[in-house]
Amino acid sequence: ADRGILVETTEELQPLAVAKLLKALVDKEQPGLVILGKQAIDDDANQTGQMLAALADLPQATFASKVEVSGTDAEGRVQVTREVDGGLETISLSLPAVITTDLRLNEPRYVTLPNIMKAKKKQLDTLKPEDLGVDVKPRLKTLKVSEPPKRGAGIKVPDVATLVDKLKNEAKVI
Repeated sequence: ADRGILVETTEELQPLAVAKLLKALVDKEQPGLVILGKQAIDDDANQTGQMLAALADLPQATFASKVEVSGTDAEGRVQVTREVDGGLETISLSLPAVITTDLRLNEPRYVTLPNIMKAKKKQLDTLKPEDLGVDVKPRLKTLKVSEPPKRGAGIKVPDVATLVDKLKNEAKVI
C-alpha cells in the first residue's frame, strides 16, 4: 500500500457502523476492489462486507479462497473461487466489487525489519467518523450473555444394538 487511512473513534463499532464508514471511504477513494476479511475477531458477526456491498450497490463475493483480476478498473472483472458444501464455486464479478476472504486465500508472510521501517514512512491519514458524515452510535444493545447449561459426559457403547437400546429406552428419541 502507498498509504493508509485510520478512522479513530471511542465508540464500540457494530458491523453496520463499520460498513457505513467504509462506504464513505469507498465513495471518496473510488477503489476498484475492496477486500475484507470474512469476519471480525471481536464479534464474529460476518456482516460488514455484505452490508458494505449493499450500501455501495456493488457486486460481492464472499469467502473467497482464490481471486483473479483481469482488465482495468472501468472494464475489469474479478473471478472468485469459493468453497461451498459440494466443492468449489467460481463466480465472475464486474469491477468495482467487494470481496470477503477465507483463510485459504493467502498465507501471510512474516514482516521483515526493513519493511516495517518502510511502512512507518508511509502516509497515514487520520479521520473521525464525523469527517465522513457517519453516525456510529450503537443501534444494538447486548442484554445478556450466558453459557449453555452443563451436559453430562458422553458414553461409549460397544455395538449398534446397545446404542439403539439406549436411544430408545434412556434418551427416548426413537
